[in-house]
Amino acid sequence: MLRYPANFKADKEGGFVVTFPDIPEAITQGESVADALVHAADVLESALDYYIEDGIPIPPPSKPKRGQHLVELPASYSAKVLLLQEMAAQKVRPAELARRLQVTPQEVTRLIDLRHTSRIDGIAGALKALGKTMEIRAV
Repeated sequence: MLRYPANFKADKEGGFVVTFPDIPEAITQGESVADALVHAADVLESALDYYIEDGIPIPPPSKPKRGQHLVELPASYSAKVLLLQEMAAQKVRPAELARRLQVTPQEVTRLIDLRHTSRIDGIAGALKALGKTMEIRAV
């Protein structure tokens, strides 16, 4: 799963302000570290939705630096982000991916929608159509 590094800065009034070096639009806060982590995951997902809607390439997570917290995307989000990154790298538009998969463009639109529930098999199939293989492992 993808884990984005986040900076937690103590607020003067208590709590923490959270920012992401890789996703500068994602800013939130929380009353405690645990609360800030919950809000950080939510704002990260929302920011990635914004990137997709506006056609902005989603940057991969950078290597965490000392003192940063890691905010993990859910498995389904991670898989879809990797698919979108590969589509961008290969300059493959959703219509072209639909043609390769022999499905309707609407099916691909749902497949790359972070908020839409998709079967992992569908994402794996889309990656295969791009010449990639999805690997899943427990560590």
